[in-house]
Amino acid sequence: MGIQVIDPGILTTVQDGGRIGYQQYGVTPSGPMDERAFALANLLTGNQAGTEELEMTFAGGRYKFDTDAVIALTGADMKPQINGEPIPMYQAVSVHAGDELALGFAKVGCRTYLSVSGGMDIPLVMGSKSTLTSKHLGGIDGRKLQKGDEITFTATVSEIPLQEKRVLPQPVYPAETINVRVVAGPQDDGFSRKEFRKFFWFSATIANECDRQGIRLNREIPVQHIGDGNIISDGIAFGSIQIPPNGQPIIMMADRQTVGGYPKIGTVISVDLPLLAQAKPGMRVNFIEVSIELAQELYLRECRSRKEIEERWRA
Repeated sequence: MGIQVIDPGILTTVQDGGRIGYQQYGVTPSGPMDERAFALANLLTGNQAGTEELEMTFAGGRYKFDTDAVIALTGADMKPQINGEPIPMYQAVSVHAGDELALGFAKVGCRTYLSVSGGMDIPLVMGSKSTLTSKHLGGIDGRKLQKGDEITFTATVSEIPLQEKRVLPQPVYPAETINVRVVAGPQDDGFSRKEFRKFFWFSATIANECDRQGIRLNREIPVQHIGDGNIISDGIAFGSIQIPPNGQPIIMMADRQTVGGYPKIGTVISVDLPLLAQAKPGMRVNFIEVSIELAQELYLRECRSRKEIEERWRA
């Protein structure tokens, strides 16, 4: 017993903490685009970190529950309703067998996460339930959800400990411009110091070609390489900023390829990746250079914050 997909929305997939340990074979980890919203949804429902959720993009769709459950919705506000009545975001909510969850379009932000207490009965592929559509791996037959799909829950839960206290502040996502911090390299030496500084002086616009694999940017003044804009292919991280020969940056995201042959001028720090995950085409992006030490401190600070939330709700 679980949920039936009445309307899958535009792009809804199953994602968990990621498919770790297979990049040397050309298989990307996948996992959530907005790791922060994903993690908070699991905290709200009392799940272990990395438990699978539904990631909905732009529009959520409609789903019918066949059993009682406790759910939480985080990320972009798609104005969720149960049986036509609004329910809150960033809060643990009880639903019952026969209830219908409906979500609309996200006006600000673009990705919403649905966590179910106890998780979903999805087969593991290479140790993960995450959907990688380009390789047809994981999730529901390696694809996005379709009308008529059924997902079984691993447990029937009508209430969880301290449920009334499981509420978090709802973030306000930028609607027009985002500022993201970047650690230089590893191929920043492929650009003159002037070109490197110009990368941070001028903003860019998110192109229509943006998805789970990467976000293409348009700059009025392309970034100029010292050489021909090619390198011997090496590893790519979540947030790597590639500069191809045309000088228009590409930020690599959750479903990125594992290696690439364009120089990487910098890497977006992990705590700012959720801003990109929630950004839409047409938005402006400003880059700010920071040290790796600051990036690490900000990451540890976020880890401590999540740990405090978890301990606060521990029964």
